[in-house]
Amino acid sequence: MRRRTAIALAAAALLLAGCQTEPFRTIQADFKRAFGGAKGEPALQAGIQQYEEGRYAEASRQLQSAISQGLSTRDEVRAHKTLAFIHCVSDRVASCREEFRKALSLDPGLELSAAEAGHPSWGPVFGSVKAGR
Repeated sequence: MRRRTAIALAAAALLLAGCQTEPFRTIQADFKRAFGGAKGEPALQAGIQQYEEGRYAEASRQLQSAISQGLSTRDEVRAHKTLAFIHCVSDRVASCREEFRKALSLDPGLELSAAEAGHPSWGPVFGSVKAGR
């Protein structure tokens, strides 16, 4: 019985893989947590932590590794957005723009929080990239 349930859940997850509405993303995330998440999740978490600690070089390496290993779409957007922030505060505006483009190609509805949008380094860059889409 357990095997049938797992197979049914796996089939449902595959069928829902193309759905991008929030309820379906929540179901997909719950399924991943229950049956094993994306391979790059540990590297993503390490990269986010390093970013928050101001260790940008290490964070960039971890975030790139996470993307290479595989992430959910939502997590990949988060990784690209964080990489954009790192590039912007490091005065690498072209790289910042490129990371925002990648994030927006995965999630065209991406918005920054009010605090993020008001940041002098990346707020204007994000706004111009989003407006240019």
